[in-house]
Amino acid sequence: MSVEQEKSRLTRAGDRQETASRLLASAARTSYDPLIEIDWEAPVPDDLYGMTPEWCSLYGTSMWDEMTQQQRITLTIHEAASIAGTGIWFEMILMQMLIRDIYFHDPSTAHVQFALTEIADECRHSTMFARSAAKFGVPSYRPKAWIRTAARPFKATATGSLAYGGTLFAEEILDMMQRDFMRDKRVQPLTRTVSKIHVVEEARHIRFAREETVRRVAHATRFQRTRIRLVLAITAYFVVTSLVNKNVYAAAGLDADAAEKAAKSNVHYHDMVRRGCGNTVEFLTEVGLIGGPSKILLRRAHII
Repeated sequence: MSVEQEKSRLTRAGDRQETASRLLASAARTSYDPLIEIDWEAPVPDDLYGMTPEWCSLYGTSMWDEMTQQQRITLTIHEAASIAGTGIWFEMILMQMLIRDIYFHDPSTAHVQFALTEIADECRHSTMFARSAAKFGVPSYRPKAWIRTAARPFKATATGSLAYGGTLFAEEILDMMQRDFMRDKRVQPLTRTVSKIHVVEEARHIRFAREETVRRVAHATRFQRTRIRLVLAITAYFVVTSLVNKNVYAAAGLDADAAEKAAKSNVHYHDMVRRGCGNTVEFLTEVGLIGGPSKILLRRAHII
């Protein structure tokens, strides 16, 4: 099916409600309460990684080769918490955008009810991420304060395909990572369970965001598309470059400046980021939301 055919299909009356009804049914069948589903009292093994080591920002570097196994384990636990911290930050932004998006819509519709269901999911996910970091005894890593402040206009004003397209960059790279985490027996049981819950529920959110992106962009003018491309690229850049907080290196007993430098030049990690963003890049390119000068920022973040 061509992009134009897909746009036509998604903008037909009723499609939005049909999709939302299916997603609501899926949520009724498969949803989790992490406070109940996760054994928060279980001991934390001291010989397992915090996440799949190949996703670590230093994996494949000489610094990684020189680290002790315990340093590697410690670093992956802290990096997993940092990634989760960035996830919490963007989930808070997403919840606000969703509330604004449905504010004037009829709450009796399936579309609004699924949006509310997603907001409830994101609240649980944020709590789950925060509690898992606390269980590992790791600080609450977040993007830099100036980035969180600079994001205020975006979360207060982003609508339509900009809001939903930006959501995809945050959700789909985390989804790709966590699909690896949840299957990897080298990884902590807590990380694997958290990842499984998030992957299952985020699949619905990604479907919702993709279809809304296509619906909204179908009515955008050329100028609006150009603006959306630029702001999307800025959003993606800060989401991806905020995944690993510099302080995780010091927590593992490393020289933070040297480690950050090694990570920034780590070709293996850049390849992993491109793989993680691949589905989003392909989709947004097809609907006309990646292109032109905005690609410069995406290349700098190793997204393309």
